[in-house]
Amino acid sequence: MSVDQRQFHDALWDNARDAPAGLRDGQGRPAGARFSVYRNNVAVGLTEALEVSFPAIVKLIGPENFKKVAGVFLRQHPPKSPLIMVYGTEFPVFLESFQPLNHIGYLPDVARLEQALRESYHAADATPIDPGNLANLSEEELTATRMTFAPSARLICSHWPVHAIWAYNLEDGAPKPANVAQDVFITRPDFDPQCHPLSKESGVFFASLLLGNSIGEAFEDAAETSSEFDLAAVLTLLLDTQAITAIHSEV
Repeated sequence: MSVDQRQFHDALWDNARDAPAGLRDGQGRPAGARFSVYRNNVAVGLTEALEVSFPAIVKLIGPENFKKVAGVFLRQHPPKSPLIMVYGTEFPVFLESFQPLNHIGYLPDVARLEQALRESYHAADATPIDPGNLANLSEEELTATRMTFAPSARLICSHWPVHAIWAYNLEDGAPKPANVAQDVFITRPDFDPQCHPLSKESGVFFASLLLGNSIGEAFEDAAETSSEFDLAAVLTLLLDTQAITAIHSEV
């Protein structure tokens, strides 16, 4: 980056800086006022993008507080891509270390859920397996089977009732969250992502599968968490939501 570009970049993300030396408007005059308007428009545009991407966070802390938080975030994390739809990927991690909001412990996980929904929405399409390919396996073959998931599949693991908090703030009639930890599996069988709250043992099962473990290995991991793990129900969820794109059996 040249010196002039560096000056422009630094001034764009720091309101205390003057317009870059030598920058002119359309009439050849110093562009101080016009640059300030441009700088403000950039900040407003990025803040609006964050508001669209993290609506539950806006609701939880209030619109005015969100604008203040976004102002800090966007100056620490300027866009890395020209695609505005991907802006804000660092926002959940930013919230973890943002001291003024540390008293709201679940906030970063709610942001992770919203980020995962956004990623799922924009993920590539993929063809799901025929459910019969899994149903026709023998018990031995099923145990040894590993899965490939659709690009839109996401798993959020949390110590908080993260889905219930998200739904309570965005969905009419959603019940008040109970103090129970939730993991959330996100799929996109059609056009819009869907959230599936999971028991802790089901979350362990999905996490194990996503690491590349076999169904048998993932089942053992889940069973160590709880003896009430329902393998049939979880496999049905995967098939119904078209989350599996390939299976590989080692038998």
